[in-house]
Amino acid sequence: MSGRFCLDCGEKLRGRSDKKFCSDQCRNNYNNRLNRESNTYVRNIHNLLKKNRKVLQDLFESGRTRVHRDALVVSGFSQGFFTHVVEPENGPACWYCYEYGFSEIEDEYIRIVMNASVTEI
Repeated sequence: MSGRFCLDCGEKLRGRSDKKFCSDQCRNNYNNRLNRESNTYVRNIHNLLKKNRKVLQDLFESGRTRVHRDALVVSGFSQGFFTHVVEPENGPACWYCYEYGFSEIEDEYIRIVMNASVTEI
């Protein structure tokens, strides 16, 4: 048997000749380490989207459907991150973070809406 070692922990391998890892844990560790950079990017974007959704949800559920733009900024809202845009033929575009959306209605004011039917996406 040649000197084959686990790609994660370096332990000597026993068993099949094409075996690369000594355990499922080592295999998971190795693959997680390989994908860490791309997973981190996606995780950061997803966290921003979740935070934006939470800000819109909290404001909407508290009855504040018309707020000043600064109220969103103070809440930690990142306006450049949203899941989709709905552009009606008549009226302003509405940017959504999942089922909660926002659109500009007046100078510096934002309207918050909830679209319960997000099945069209």
